[in-house]
Amino acid sequence: MERDLALIELLADGHIHSGEAIAGHLGITRAAVWKALRKTTDAFDLPLQSVRGRGYRLEAPLELLRAERLLAGLSDAGRQRLAALELHPRIDSTNAFLMRAALAGAPSGTACLAERQTAGRGRRGRAWISPFGANLYLSLLWRYPLAPAALGGLSLAAGAVVAEVLSASGAEGLSLKWPNDILWRGRKLAGLLLEVAGESQGPSYLVVGLGINFSMVASQGRAIDQPWVALDEILSGPPVGRNALAATLLDALLDALERFGREGLTPFLGGWRSFDAFLGEPVRLLLGDRAIEGRHAGVADDGSLLLDTADGRRVFQAGEVSLRPIAAA
Repeated sequence: MERDLALIELLADGHIHSGEAIAGHLGITRAAVWKALRKTTDAFDLPLQSVRGRGYRLEAPLELLRAERLLAGLSDAGRQRLAALELHPRIDSTNAFLMRAALAGAPSGTACLAERQTAGRGRRGRAWISPFGANLYLSLLWRYPLAPAALGGLSLAAGAVVAEVLSASGAEGLSLKWPNDILWRGRKLAGLLLEVAGESQGPSYLVVGLGINFSMVASQGRAIDQPWVALDEILSGPPVGRNALAATLLDALLDALERFGREGLTPFLGGWRSFDAFLGEPVRLLLGDRAIEGRHAGVADDGSLLLDTADGRRVFQAGEVSLRPIAAA
């Protein structure tokens, strides 16, 4: 692993590196360079280019995550709220890591980021495609004196905050799909996975996991079973650094989780509704093996989904909204 990471560190700039330079960097013979390159790039699914007579480079440069840059990007209040920062080159799942850490007593405000997830998870048990260095995989642990049932609205609060950060970073035309998918023109840009545990009457703890398609290319996302888009494709302004965006998101989520404990969902509802582009649209709500059709009527003050059906307006606390045309769903 150490040699793999040393090689990735060298190649991350996207420049051409000669076989001789690579051999010297890794402390191996010139003859062993090609084998080392293939082993590392195959293991980490990194597209490699060979330039005849000159050397090797990655197909696209990588901005690797750096703890010092993340910490420098936080506000003073964010640094006070952050209890611990975990950075991993490879991990099963940032959410799973923090759920285990929570059981072991990790403090509120522990964050985990990874370059790659081998078992990333989305909602309803789906896999979250997690190529090395191409996206953001971020999870944050927070503890509350509240019962787990009181934290249901947090998915909307987190979604609204993430959408606001991405919009301020130059991603125009974003929308939120209940409860917490972030879309751009119907294509998935980001998603959140919230996991809650604790005593029935409190206290409880929550891990909010965020995955953002940052600079993923088509070959890396071919296993995704829905339309998707990467952030670098849609920015209207200058490029956004991966560390800078991660720090801004972490800062905003730390603030939101603390504020939710004091004020609940109310301060975040306006933000969520401002990104709800599907009001009045026909949708299908998937509840296990059942599908309920109706028109999206917004969200209630507790974050529940409002759906106008043939039987009148109904309220739902769970399920997944499908935006595909009902006739084709």
